[in-house]
Amino acid sequence: MNPNPYGSVELENFSVDRIRNFSIIAHVDHGKSTLADRLLELAQTITKRKDNKQVLDKLRVERERGITVKAQSASMFYDYKGKRYLLNLIDTPGHMDFNFEVSRSLAACQGTLLLVDAAQGIQAQTVANFYLAFGQDIKIIPVINKIDLPAADPDRVASQIEVAFELPAEECLQISAKSSLNVDQILPNIIEAVPPPSGDINKPFKALLFDSWHDTYVGVVCLMAVIDGHVKKGDKIVSAFSERKYEVTETGIMYPEQTATTSLQAGQVGYFVLNMKTLSESHVGDTFFDHKNIGTPMPGFVPAKPMVWAGIFPIDTGDFDKLDQSIAKLTLSDSSVHVQKETSNALGQGWRLGFLGTLHMDVFRQRLEQEYDANIIITAPTVPYKVEFRDGSHKLIRNPTEFPDSDELSWKVRSVQEPMVRSTIIFPKDYLGDIMVLCGSRRGVQLEHTYLDENRVLLKYRLPLAEVVTDFYDELKGRSSGFASFDYEEDGYDDADLVKMNIVLNSKPVDALSIILHRSQAEIVGRDWVKRLKGLLSRQLFEIVIQASVGNKIIAREGLSAMRKNVTAKCYGGDVSRKMKLLNKQAKGKKRMKAIGGVEVSQEAFYDFMTKKK
Repeated sequence: MNPNPYGSVELENFSVDRIRNFSIIAHVDHGKSTLADRLLELAQTITKRKDNKQVLDKLRVERERGITVKAQSASMFYDYKGKRYLLNLIDTPGHMDFNFEVSRSLAACQGTLLLVDAAQGIQAQTVANFYLAFGQDIKIIPVINKIDLPAADPDRVASQIEVAFELPAEECLQISAKSSLNVDQILPNIIEAVPPPSGDINKPFKALLFDSWHDTYVGVVCLMAVIDGHVKKGDKIVSAFSERKYEVTETGIMYPEQTATTSLQAGQVGYFVLNMKTLSESHVGDTFFDHKNIGTPMPGFVPAKPMVWAGIFPIDTGDFDKLDQSIAKLTLSDSSVHVQKETSNALGQGWRLGFLGTLHMDVFRQRLEQEYDANIIITAPTVPYKVEFRDGSHKLIRNPTEFPDSDELSWKVRSVQEPMVRSTIIFPKDYLGDIMVLCGSRRGVQLEHTYLDENRVLLKYRLPLAEVVTDFYDELKGRSSGFASFDYEEDGYDDADLVKMNIVLNSKPVDALSIILHRSQAEIVGRDWVKRLKGLLSRQLFEIVIQASVGNKIIAREGLSAMRKNVTAKCYGGDVSRKMKLLNKQAKGKKRMKAIGGVEVSQEAFYDFMTKKK
């Protein structure tokens, strides 16, 4: 073996029984990326330095926010009991909006480290990630991190893990990733407890594609888990999804950067360069075969279901084509984003994008701006509503402009339904009253109330998704002094009294500022929107009337007075009728101007309105 990052690494000597593929899963800020750094140092994949902080968090947005948003893999070589092992580590995100990244990563693993903070204990995303791993039927090793903190109580956390997940408390490894305390116990445990991959090197080549990204020089790079057989440069493989044939131009592992290998074989995880011509050819969940032995494809992944939709438009319409290419490249590395083109009367051509949550949406926007220098306007997030018609048909509403008008609601529509979620909230018992009041005010229905131990409470509520994607998470953190953790999963649709609120400028609706909401909230939101819009619009030579309407009913109104010239300035004395004649003439002109003049909302005003609304 030649572990030289500047040459090729030879992996032929690693039989399947000396390979371990594992991931790290945890709640946000429980120390996944720090533990990954220590493991890479322990295996001498990277040198020990003070500036080794979140080595696998390669995106600028990850370093700025201090969270992992993109699963990253790294290979390590480790000697144990006289044998050298190949260990493939995948560091996963911890926020609920990136669960699709976690589920894809677990599909390439046979084991996982379930990391829990020794001070905070089990959190909502800990529970969600455990059941993702449990559903994949892989080995779960519980690890309690940050045991050197003053507030740490590892025995209490071990007891929580045993009660919640039925994992024996004595099997929990107690470590501190920051100080490297007991970290040397982890890799031996992985080798002993995690089973090797089940592949056979003597069978025809078969691999699962679970990630991809765009490289400026070589185009699309595919990250695959090799199930059976082996592959080297020059081999021809075929995609089960597109049935297209490709020649392998390079294989390699992440060590932790892209490092070429002479070949890849059963059980190994690595990248492939296949000279894909277009970005759409890479399909996450695709199975690749040897072109002469095409077998049964792997089940792949359940497609991610968007929970939040928003419109994205270029500030400068001349940037449309550039932004189109940028979105295509970014969605290559984030296949959970759904894209469809749309046109707005106010904002021009753009896209309607589906995301897994509001943080996912905000991270995607930030990556567009940072990685591709995009200047964009992103509209208010909406959730997909369902309209059932009297003739038995139904329609999914992703854009407020598609919502039925008042006449259709009366005659054609049987019911309007909104998406619901089953949420899990874990917090100290001192905040129980405030959090129950918050959930009640958001139209929530309590499903479960459990004490995890003498200090921590688990609540399960059924909530409308529309209430969650606004400011629920911020409000929850505020009422719990930052101690509450929150996770949710979809839970069908319920009938609801929903209306579409329009913003009208001088009797002309602005489609980009329409929103679907519950009737009880329409008046509050309408008053807030017209008041803030008044402060953003420029005064004209005629009066601007800003209104919020639901159907034919005006629920809020603000006015922007006209700029006017002092036409009586030259009148020095004389009869008052002279002044009245000039003022009446001016009033007629203003009336005529208002009738034929349109109010244009500038792109800057839209941008300010959307950003301040978040």
